[in-house]
Amino acid sequence: MAVKKRVMAITIGVVALLLTVVGVVAAATDSNSPSVGKDPLALNGYPPKTADLVVTVSTGSNVQLNANVGLNFATGGASAVVHFPLVITTASVDVVAAKGHMYVRSADVSNGPWLSTHLSLPNLYGVSLELTKPDVELITGFHETVSKSGYSTTYHLSRDDVAFSHLFAGANARSTLGTIQWSITVGSQGELTQSTVVEQTKKSTVKVSVSVLSYNQPVRVAIPSARNREPLSGSGFAKLLSSVNFSSLLIPSGLASFSQSSLT
Repeated sequence: MAVKKRVMAITIGVVALLLTVVGVVAAATDSNSPSVGKDPLALNGYPPKTADLVVTVSTGSNVQLNANVGLNFATGGASAVVHFPLVITTASVDVVAAKGHMYVRSADVSNGPWLSTHLSLPNLYGVSLELTKPDVELITGFHETVSKSGYSTTYHLSRDDVAFSHLFAGANARSTLGTIQWSITVGSQGELTQSTVVEQTKKSTVKVSVSVLSYNQPVRVAIPSARNREPLSGSGFAKLLSSVNFSSLLIPSGLASFSQSSLT
């Protein structure tokens, strides 16, 4: 049971990071591009009701987490299947986030209890508005180049001498300098299709990538019943994550306090 709770706690912490990254990336963006060709993700100017995403996080040490994430912007909920590496295998976990809570359990257990904790999600409706037409012009302080391929436009942003803090190291942790390489790809009508952030310091490299598989396809977010839940405190996440490779995850220092407050 201790191992089970440890795996679940690690998963909740990493998924909270992913949702934070999705919110931060979307909130920082918004662009326009002429309509060219047939774009399967085109939104015709309307915010999407749902989105199906693939999210990957790697630390540059042959460790990579993958997640299929479904967002329902109308209900403000999210569901995901997260695959992350253990020592000799890969664990898969079902995740549901809705109404200020996150619930997780092993994907291999269809009737087992869900471990739950409080979680503050980004405003998903606001995210849907930004996904419709992210405006890259609002991003400042980066060197920018632009490339085009078919109906897609990719903005390549880079910045040196960025102060980073370890995500779960606490508010008083010492920061370190590094670089950010950020690519944002939009479709024919300006809708977000992919975003990748690479953070690099002398000692570590972190890559976070979000790809849109579809918009406006059915996404069902079912909240587990109260009788099938077990509480899991968020206060132990930092200690649990310090024992795995994802403890090296970095975030710009100005966002550290926001991330710490996402889990209560």
